[in-house]
Amino acid sequence: MEQRGKKKRFSVSKLIFWGVLVVMLGSMMVSFIQNQVEISSKKQELEAVQEQLEAQLAQNTELTRILEEGTEQEIIERIARDQLGYAKPGERVFVDTSGK
Repeated sequence: MEQRGKKKRFSVSKLIFWGVLVVMLGSMMVSFIQNQVEISSKKQELEAVQEQLEAQLAQNTELTRILEEGTEQEIIERIARDQLGYAKPGERVFVDTSGK
């Protein structure tokens, strides 16, 4: 009879061991999956920032080219005409609305 009691005790401790092991492995897997999701999110964020960087570099190149093309007065006039829609006094501005 004493052996029977020992087997039960051993069985319960073995069951507890496996239960703890399963819980630990489960929590490790959940943590791993969460980390993978976060890594994927950060990669997408990095790609978006890199696209913004490329766009900004292209804009900087264009602005540098514009600055190198003319004098300060010419640049101011070009910006006033193209971006702000201004014209010189007495000047007529025609806008092509055909879309070509």
